Amino acid sequence: MELKLLRAFVVLSEELHFGHAAERLCIVQPALSMQLQKLERELGVTLFERDRHSVELTALGRTFLPEAQAILAQAERAVGLVKAADAGEVGVIRLGFVSSILPFYLPELIRRLRVRYPAIELELKDMPSPEQLLALRSNRIDIGFVRLPIDDRRVTTQTVLTESFVVALPDDHPLAQAEAITPAALADIPVFFLARRFAPGYYDEVMRAFRRAGYALQVAREFGEFTTMAALISAGMGIGILPKYAMSAKYDNVAIRPLTGPDLQARVGLAWTEPESRLKQAFLDVAGETAQALATTP
Repeated sequence: MELKLLRAFVVLSEELHFGHAAERLCIVQPALSMQLQKLERELGVTLFERDRHSVELTALGRTFLPEAQAILAQAERAVGLVKAADAGEVGVIRLGFVSSILPFYLPELIRRLRVRYPAIELELKDMPSPEQLLALRSNRIDIGFVRLPIDDRRVTTQTVLTESFVVALPDDHPLAQAEAITPAALADIPVFFLARRFAPGYYDEVMRAFRRAGYALQVAREFGEFTTMAALISAGMGIGILPKYAMSAKYDNVAIRPLTGPDLQARVGLAWTEPESRLKQAFLDVAGETAQALATTP
């Protein structure tokens, strides 16, 4: 059954006048009559009672009308969905992310994405950077938020967030009296740090920066997540070096001080392996705009 026949039936049902219906459909009246006759032959029923002076729906026509309208509406939705998908405005993105972007960046990104592209769905997967690289190569995720740098030529990356480092320490620690903390102040103090296996490029950059400053960073204990590190610092069990945004959440009994001295910044970037699609580009655009907006937030 052709959609144009259903459309002719629906328009004539609304107008109940062949001349007006033909005008709306941009066809001549004889063509409209032929379309209605063809539709009635296919259905094997009479849809309209018509004479020289009036056109009325039959009981069967009234029964058929809402179904025909629903079919046309569904066809319009299908066309709209395909066009939106082609424009990158609808689809599912399987997104991996490092947990440190949870308190500061990820909620704002999701909010902005829902406002601009409500038909884009996110499947969120919390995983460290090396695991994300494996998931990207095996097509288990589409895009990842990873700690940079990474050494994998099969993966394309784009820096999204750049953040300074801070020292988190119990608020009764002697170093908490300082406005900022230098590498020299940490020279003889073992610190908590993110384990190398979770972000090898990040780990190596920090260690090199301290060596350039003339100090070797002593690691008391390595962790897989910044949240665990922060919880132990809150309990008075040590001090840690973390990216600034990883400490956006509030912890009791914890002082946060800028780390000064090393020429060093932490970077979080988007990573992907497959060629870019409009869907991915729409997500990348919102991700970049979100980072820029948050960078100007006091």
